[in-house]
Amino acid sequence: MGWGAAEREDARAKLVELAERLPGTEPAHGHGHTGFLVRGKRIAWFLVDHHGDGRLALWVKAPPGEQEALVGTDPVRYFVPAYLGARGWIGVDLYAASPDWDEIAGLLEQAWRMTATKAAIRAFDAAP
Repeated sequence: MGWGAAEREDARAKLVELAERLPGTEPAHGHGHTGFLVRGKRIAWFLVDHHGDGRLALWVKAPPGEQEALVGTDPVRYFVPAYLGARGWIGVDLYAASPDWDEIAGLLEQAWRMTATKAAIRAFDAAP
């Protein structure tokens, strides 16, 4: 593990900040992890050393094909997460390589769009 408590809390705070930009997204903290929900449905997880995997990671919901594309092009940064990987979710190792927060914001927004209502998406897109 190349990260400690300070890096863990910095990453959690950054992810909460990014998620809060998306209307109706709520963080749910528990057992050292943070989930991100929209309309009661989970769109992402921030996981700390999940089952001893040594990773500080974001797992995020993704459309078909996205997981294969990202893992195929950058297997150091992206991975197929346990349990949810079979459903197409993407794992992002936040400290295997320097985090690309713009890319992560895009992944969170993509997951949000898969779950948010059409009205919420229209309002978000219309906002300045």
